Amino acid sequence: MGSSPQRKRGCCSMWFVFALLSAVFAALTSILAKVGIEGVNSNLATALRTVVVLVMAWGMVFITQAQTGIAEISRKSWLFLILSGLATGASWLCYYHAIQIGEVSKVVPIDKLSVVITLVLAFLFLHEDFTPKSAIGAVLITIGTLVMVL
Repeated sequence: MGSSPQRKRGCCSMWFVFALLSAVFAALTSILAKVGIEGVNSNLATALRTVVVLVMAWGMVFITQAQTGIAEISRKSWLFLILSGLATGASWLCYYHAIQIGEVSKVVPIDKLSVVITLVLAFLFLHEDFTPKSAIGAVLITIGTLVMVL
C-alpha cells in the first residue's frame, strides 16, 4: 500500500503537520528549559527531562496498544534504535549544558545545523537525493546560522 505523491508532498499532509508541531514543541523546549535549568546541574536537568519523555513515550505506546510489537523488532532495528538513543542522549546532554552556559538565541541556531548535517548524512548513508535545491537550502541555513550567531 504505497503513498500517493500528493500524500507525501504538500502543505497539508500529515507529515508536514507533525513536522511543524515538532518545530513548535522544540522551540517551547528551548525556552522552558532555559528557565527551568537556572540553578540546576545541566546533567540532572537532562535526566529529569528524560524521565518525563520516557513516561510520555511509554504512555503513548500503551494508549495506542503498540506494546504488542516489541517481540517483532529485529536485531538490526534494536541495534540502530539503541544507537539512536545514545546519540539523542549525547545531544540532549550537550544541548542542556550549552543553553545553561550560553544564550538560547545563539545555541538553538547552532543546534539546528543538525538539519545540514542530516542532509549530508542522509545522502552519504541512506542514498537520498541531494539536489541543487537541497544544497542551496543547506548553504542558506549555514549562512543564516552564522549571521544569527556572530
